[in-house]
Amino acid sequence: MLPIAMVTGASIYLLYHIMPEPVHRAGPFLSEAIAVVQPLLIFSMLFLTFCRIEPKDLKLHRWHWWLLLIQGGLFTILGLIAVWIIGFSQADHYGKVVLIESAMLCLICPTATAAAVVTRKLGGDVAGITTYTVLINLLTALLVPLIVPLIHPVQGMDFATGFCVIVAKIFPLLILPCLAAWLVRYLLPKLHKRLLTYPDLAFYLWAVALTLAITVTTKSIVHSSLSVSLLLSMGLISLLCCAFQFAAGRFVGSSYRPRRKDVSPEAEERGKAVRTVTAGQSLGQKNTVFAIWMGYTFMTPETAIIGGLYSIWHNIYNSWQLYRAGK
Repeated sequence: MLPIAMVTGASIYLLYHIMPEPVHRAGPFLSEAIAVVQPLLIFSMLFLTFCRIEPKDLKLHRWHWWLLLIQGGLFTILGLIAVWIIGFSQADHYGKVVLIESAMLCLICPTATAAAVVTRKLGGDVAGITTYTVLINLLTALLVPLIVPLIHPVQGMDFATGFCVIVAKIFPLLILPCLAAWLVRYLLPKLHKRLLTYPDLAFYLWAVALTLAITVTTKSIVHSSLSVSLLLSMGLISLLCCAFQFAAGRFVGSSYRPRRKDVSPEAEERGKAVRTVTAGQSLGQKNTVFAIWMGYTFMTPETAIIGGLYSIWHNIYNSWQLYRAGK
């Protein structure tokens, strides 16, 4: 499903790109339509996912703190390196800063809103990844306004303003679906029970949203003003960041041990597999639409393309994981 969605999304824009000029007049309308449809798909997808989670299931785990330390620590270190290059390098530092900022976006970008859908298909802990999604969004809202102004001072953009801008961006597509799902659970139990009879609907909504995301990514790559060498370098950085974060997340998840000592070896092995999948998806699968927005809003605008490049790698890996799980 995911490879088909990716190929379809790229093909749609490439076909549109080679069509005659009269067809291109519909471009602004199509862009506006995608900007409306995609958030609605993500909202619906998260709403269906949260319907399966009880509030009491949302709890903190020790692996949450390790993942937050990895994302926040590496983002801060790279930010300070970028400040040092800008302040002390006498040569043209544009390319270096773009690459460092691209890596920063890949690392601090919050967990994808679709990660809970893929995690459930892989047999992971949906409540655990949902909790981490909330935590990493809050950490992003704190760190980005603190670190990025050191690289790109923006007049009138203090910490409070930057924090509010980010929270306003994530609240409608993260908190509202959760609140809506819990209201349906307690106020409309029959509707809630009916929604649970469609276990794969959220995944198919994600496939449609992915098609639109790859369409937008293809447009960004086709119209990019970056040099081929810089574009290839950004593709390599996004690949390395993707591989590192999936590997680091899976390592942290597999290394975590429960506090209880009365757990049977079989139960511990099952728990280890669940934690490995959940932590890997938490750190590796990114909200690339949010990364694109952060690139345009807070960093060098050209870095926005890194979100689209990263989305290609993490969806290829997710496709392979789902194929392997199906086998």
